Amino acid sequence: MRIPRIHTGQPLSPGTTVRLDGPPARRIIQVLRLRPGARLCLFNGDGRDYEARLSACAKHEATAEITAASDTQAAPPVHFVLAQGISKGERMDYALQKAVELGIGGFIPLFTERTVVRLQGERLERRLEHWRSIAIAACEQSGRRRIPSIGPARRLEEWISDSSAGLRLLLHPGAPRTLSDLPAPDGPVHLLIGPEGGLSDGEAGRAEDRGFTPVRLGPRVLRTETAPIAALAAMQMLWGDFR
Repeated sequence: MRIPRIHTGQPLSPGTTVRLDGPPARRIIQVLRLRPGARLCLFNGDGRDYEARLSACAKHEATAEITAASDTQAAPPVHFVLAQGISKGERMDYALQKAVELGIGGFIPLFTERTVVRLQGERLERRLEHWRSIAIAACEQSGRRRIPSIGPARRLEEWISDSSAGLRLLLHPGAPRTLSDLPAPDGPVHLLIGPEGGLSDGEAGRAEDRGFTPVRLGPRVLRTETAPIAALAAMQMLWGDFR
């Protein structure tokens, strides 16, 4: 039986006891229905897994004793950052979940000309916290020991002006090149994908002016939630840890 992986934001070390409340406790007590003596795998994003044994359960909290720590998980060969135009409904959630499973190191939600979702102030902060919880859950499921950075949400024009050096890619169905036409990157890769309807011609042109290379994913036009999955899987196969 697979040992449950649980994220906690607190420091962890072998030989100590930790108290788990909030979402981790709810998952242990209400979802998994674990009892004292059950084995756990805890992680906090520092690159290691921590073997633990559940020592007590109450209504809203649990206690676990940490017995051992794994080696630090090696950094991936390529640091991928996904910058995604904010889309409606569950599309953004799905794209983020799968992108985390596929190994992104950072996720930037973007407001574009065709973004129809209106987020600001407290509503935006709640959505960012929601996306962080999706990233954590995807790490729990996939065995990742480091949690990718999420946000902050940016306007496209600001982000393409500020994005750091490295290979900067723009997914565009009419691009003349594919990923396999590009040389292997020697630094981070920033992948820009539009929302429903894609980026406008003006936005795509300004991204190119800022050093983004347009690439296509074959002859088909993919949905905004499908495109990052296909692109990341292809890049992991070409340059990353799928090899």
